[in-house]
Amino acid sequence: MPELPEVETVLRTLEHQIQGRKILDVDVRYSKMIENDIEQFKQQLKNQTFNTFMRRGKYLLFGLDDCILMSHLRMEGRYYIQDPTEPTNRHMHVIFHLDNGKELRYMDTRKFGRMEILPLDTDFSHYHGLGPEPFDEAFNASYIHAYRKGKRTPLKSLLLDQSFVAGIGNIYADEILAACNLRPGRSCARITRKDEENLVMHTRRILKAAIAAGGTTIRTYTSSLGVTGRFQTECTVHMQKICPRCKGQIHVKYIGGRSSYYCPHCQK
Repeated sequence: MPELPEVETVLRTLEHQIQGRKILDVDVRYSKMIENDIEQFKQQLKNQTFNTFMRRGKYLLFGLDDCILMSHLRMEGRYYIQDPTEPTNRHMHVIFHLDNGKELRYMDTRKFGRMEILPLDTDFSHYHGLGPEPFDEAFNASYIHAYRKGKRTPLKSLLLDQSFVAGIGNIYADEILAACNLRPGRSCARITRKDEENLVMHTRRILKAAIAAGGTTIRTYTSSLGVTGRFQTECTVHMQKICPRCKGQIHVKYIGGRSSYYCPHCQK
């Protein structure tokens, strides 16, 4: 699943390519992908212009003239900008016809992605129960200390909890915990104040580096807009076999149904 750096990469690439473009028409080929009434969705988007480009957690938020178009890529959603003459395939479920003769095509092999039209004044501070953004001042050591009070959740599960912090997924949770020398299965009740400070610092550092690298291209993810992530070359534990620090073997453990990569020597 695309995580915060990949979603940010897609957002900024789309901003560069379609900002100021007007939607002339919309084709919806898979109705369950749209949260609104289909005809209302299509009619409301006609003649709307892409003005602003925002992200909240893993949600893409396109500010139009009279509304916001929310798009969640889920597992394998991708955007393509193509000429109408280029063939479509059965996985392209929503097509936006733009005023420059191009088409913005949304492809999703698993059909898990979702789109919704929202009012311009929608409050996204707690949208879908999301916690603070990793780069927000609200995400700090004191916040982590208060949030984990009375909990024994594994650290890996805590980082994946979108109500705790928005945008972190499997890849970056592994990398953050490795940088903090903490095992993914360790209880959040068993960390120190220094650990809390390190979690904030390394979360921001790693996500910033991943954004600069265009995200991580692992398995099926690419931005599909001419940007290929390079952060996988910097991963220290996720899908790795040997720890770059101690040269020991990387272990894999399933926590909450998710594969978690870690070094048993460097992470305690």
